[in-house]
Amino acid sequence: MNFISMTKHRLAQRIALLSLACAAFLTTPALADTVVSGVKLEDTVQVGTQALKLNGAGVRYKVFFKVYVAALYLPELKSTTPDVLGLPGAKRVTLVMMRDLSNDDLGQRFMDGLKNNLDIAERSKLVKPMITFGQMFSLVPVLKKGDILTFDWIPGTGIVCQFNGQKVGETINDPAFYNAVLKIWIGNVPADESLKQKMLNAKS
Repeated sequence: MNFISMTKHRLAQRIALLSLACAAFLTTPALADTVVSGVKLEDTVQVGTQALKLNGAGVRYKVFFKVYVAALYLPELKSTTPDVLGLPGAKRVTLVMMRDLSNDDLGQRFMDGLKNNLDIAERSKLVKPMITFGQMFSLVPVLKKGDILTFDWIPGTGIVCQFNGQKVGETINDPAFYNAVLKIWIGNVPADESLKQKMLNAKS
């Protein structure tokens, strides 16, 4: 093989390799996070020993104001409240603040959400975890735009709340109470109906 033939052969090999690389780039899905109202959310998170998928996310509005972005993470995607509540394994709700809010204000909204979605009999069974949950908000400073709250259910551990990645409050080992917390957003009387549909990724 003469010099010109060798050069053409090498060039053909390089073109073939480049074509394969381009084809792989075009056919491999991009690993991009989800963005909701300017807030970037991870598509997968690790909670305990489980990798959870982003089930759905949306904005919580109060009148015309954006309060926070809420995201629901589950072991597998679900689109109805009963399916979410009945799903075994770890779960997470992530809130990313979009405006400043006092801990008292947010805590009161959460308590109202619990009361709106639990009947008297259910509330009477969950008095102790409700008190513990309410006390957790006193440990959170004034919430600023961009602050992140997470509410995890970790099997074998319980409910773990974190503020900007740091654990706050006591662990509450009560699966019924975690489902009650989920109902704040996806119950019969949700904080925001539009947000509920987005967190459930419900199709209209």
